[in-house]
Amino acid sequence: MTEAPLFAEVADGPEGGRAAWLATSDGVRIRVGWWPLAEAKGTVILLPGRTEYIEKYGHAATDLAARGYATLTIDWRGQGLADRALPDRLMGHVGDFDEYQRDLDAALAHARAVGLPQPFYMIAHSMGGCIGLRALMRGLPFKAAAFSAPMWGILMAAWMRPVALTISTLSRFVGAGGRYTPGTGEASYVLSAPFAGNTLTTEPAMWDYMVRQGRAHPDLTLAGPSLGWLRAALVECLSLGRKAAPAVPALCALGMLEKIVDAAPIHARMATWPQGRLDLYPACEHEVMMETPAIRARFFDAACALFDANR
Repeated sequence: MTEAPLFAEVADGPEGGRAAWLATSDGVRIRVGWWPLAEAKGTVILLPGRTEYIEKYGHAATDLAARGYATLTIDWRGQGLADRALPDRLMGHVGDFDEYQRDLDAALAHARAVGLPQPFYMIAHSMGGCIGLRALMRGLPFKAAAFSAPMWGILMAAWMRPVALTISTLSRFVGAGGRYTPGTGEASYVLSAPFAGNTLTTEPAMWDYMVRQGRAHPDLTLAGPSLGWLRAALVECLSLGRKAAPAVPALCALGMLEKIVDAAPIHARMATWPQGRLDLYPACEHEVMMETPAIRARFFDAACALFDANR
């Protein structure tokens, strides 16, 4: 194991956090971070969303430790301190969402290698929810899963969806897959947008937490996605939508002010998930885990109650 930096001063996680570099099966260097806990009831594998990084979930690790769980999270390829595929490191890019499964496989192998206690549970946010649903369908060993605004569809006008898929697919054949998706650009959302009117959180303290991290360590940040990423995401969401829900107990939190992912596939998926429950959060934006203390407590209480019931 090769130690990697963990910026504990901005993560504000539990004592004893560590990070390591891992090599995936296709030779990409990623970073994992974990917060062990003595006599933990199990380990939560926390799957971040697009643009995110390990340190952003230091507070979540503290919340989980208070409820008896260790935490491991990950810098997906193309973000955080993991290898980035394009010369423009601010552009989020991946060729196919199967690549993220290789990252997750490496992270799970590492969790076992360092002795993090089982059972393993999943918390998956936004793009991590897309990756996490595929992982459950693959049969990876999670006893239960909690989703936060999972990206099971990208929010756009219905007429735009086939257009976006066509344009992003064509970009592969004309060498434009490494260009920014129209309407996005080279700036980190958190570092360029004001708090007022933002689409992530209604909680000023958590917004400031993310801003402080980005300013202190700009190499962690990410800007808009590439056309290649957009195509891969649209294809994966379509593929997942054709498959039945996995036989894994699950809950899904969705803010009723959601403006980033498409809520319709979430409602449809959870309505047909035999062991699933959808929790709606009024006056909540995209990031339930970055919301007010009461909203965060509600989410972590519900998630850990589910985990406690499936040991």
